[in-house]
Amino acid sequence: MSTQTTHARPGRVLVGLAAFFVVLLVTLLAGSRWGDAQLTPRLGLDLEGGTQLVLTPVSDTDQEISQDQLDQARDIISQRADAGGIAGAEVTTQGGRNIVVSMPGVPSQETEDAIRRSSQLQFRPVLYVEQIGLPQVPSIPTPAPTGEPTGDATETATPTASPTETAQASPTADQGPIPRGFEATTPPDPSSTATESPSEAPTAPATETPEPTSPTDLNWITEELFAEFQALTCGQDDEAAQAEQPADVAVVACRDTGTEKYILGPVVVDGSGIADASAGYQAGPQGQPTNIVEIALELTSDARQVYGEISSEMVQLPTPRNQLAAVLDRQVIVAPYFQSAILDGRASITGAFTIEEARTLAQQLKFGALPLSFQLETRDQISPLLGGEQLRKGLLAGLIGMLLVFGYALFQYRLLGFVAIGSLILAGVLTYLVVTLLGWRYNYRLDMAGVTGLIVAVGITADSFIVFFERIRDEVRDGRTIRSAVDAGWERASRTILAGDAVTMLAALVLWIMATSNVRGFAFTLGLTTIIDVIIVFFFTKPMMQLLVRRPFFGEGHRLSGLNPQLLGARNPKYAGRGRVRGPVFEEKVSS
Repeated sequence: MSTQTTHARPGRVLVGLAAFFVVLLVTLLAGSRWGDAQLTPRLGLDLEGGTQLVLTPVSDTDQEISQDQLDQARDIISQRADAGGIAGAEVTTQGGRNIVVSMPGVPSQETEDAIRRSSQLQFRPVLYVEQIGLPQVPSIPTPAPTGEPTGDATETATPTASPTETAQASPTADQGPIPRGFEATTPPDPSSTATESPSEAPTAPATETPEPTSPTDLNWITEELFAEFQALTCGQDDEAAQAEQPADVAVVACRDTGTEKYILGPVVVDGSGIADASAGYQAGPQGQPTNIVEIALELTSDARQVYGEISSEMVQLPTPRNQLAAVLDRQVIVAPYFQSAILDGRASITGAFTIEEARTLAQQLKFGALPLSFQLETRDQISPLLGGEQLRKGLLAGLIGMLLVFGYALFQYRLLGFVAIGSLILAGVLTYLVVTLLGWRYNYRLDMAGVTGLIVAVGITADSFIVFFERIRDEVRDGRTIRSAVDAGWERASRTILAGDAVTMLAALVLWIMATSNVRGFAFTLGLTTIIDVIIVFFFTKPMMQLLVRRPFFGEGHRLSGLNPQLLGARNPKYAGRGRVRGPVFEEKVSS
């Protein structure tokens, strides 16, 4: 008994796909007409050349810069260089004293200024925090009318039943669901950060805002600052996140993982107040090591008094105003809350993070303790490492591979192979449009590794239609009509196609996370073309097959269609589609 999809409307699916192509094409043409878009993909450093900057880190305090601090500076500059998108910049150290930045094309003056600006750690009190992606109440937090603390110090600062209770003078981990494993000893409700109480977040601010009297005063939050906070997007395309932050005003900032955004008060202690930062396991009451990971901070004599005064004030405030955020490059790297006042200049940050994460944070804190600026030594134009000849050879190899696939499809599947050819051509056009648009909107640069990923994509798309076609032919061999074989074959083939593409996508994600910049170009295009393969198979190959089998040529199994039951050795090829098969009916011969 055959099963047919009676409600399938493949024509509408194909029209929708065509409309999607038109939207992409019109967007690209409009960008080239009225914007700075170009009609060809932007090329990477190895194919187009670019600009090389040699920077020398300079300490504002004349301290000697260690190799660890130089490596940390390199990592921060690498993040700045790619802040506008997936640019493919290369940042390396040279001679133990210089940082070499190689960027494709000609970087703008704003990009150069962002790369060279000083990096200084800042400690700022948290005035307001919002979990990104959760519903919030859009109201400006203001202080309580009485001007007194709104929470009890014992209830907000002292945790219950927690391993960190034994630690002396230690700010514990962040409040709320924090990424990278940070875990508050007293986690509040995530939505409570937006509305602490009726007195903390009224729906209408006062007509005149009094002058703030301390760094923790909510009067720092003006209407303009709150509007800036609401407009802040935590992502690489946020240009405001690259600007300087004055030390004597309240600012907005994002978590380095992009899951929270903050309103922070003025700087109370800068990075120069940290004498040392180290990661390890916290000692127990008897001096024995425990399994609690901590970051131990030692403050300088100048910062000890200021830190003691601000911690004594903040320990009495409710969450999140009892948190002190460490800000580096306008990103909050950690924001622990105070469990008790810190008067001796020694603090301990504990939480549910691993020893590797604690060491990374300790390095960031130590790097921020040394204010660095970067002096430009040389600025040179560099030629392409591979050049246009290698690019042409790579594209030629891809074209030869595609032509071989075309020939195989026509030989193996007769005229049905034109569906496969159409799928490959559409996948190529869609890939071209998407890569070009990404170059315009996100500064994506196509390097030679990315071209390799595009060539590999030919095999991925070919594998998908081979799985689909062979599944249809198996159904025909089992005695189904051709039309019902398409529907039944798709039900089984689609699962196989999705499983194969999922494995490819997983491999691309692992390469993207673990590999260096060159291999990441391959990983990006591999993942992108895998998504495009799913789009083409589901929205072109499948509906096109459903339309073709409604025509007598394919539905009745013509010998050149690639679906002829007799040539496929069907068990019962008497009926196929909507008419009889031209030619004799085969009978199974049983050898004696």
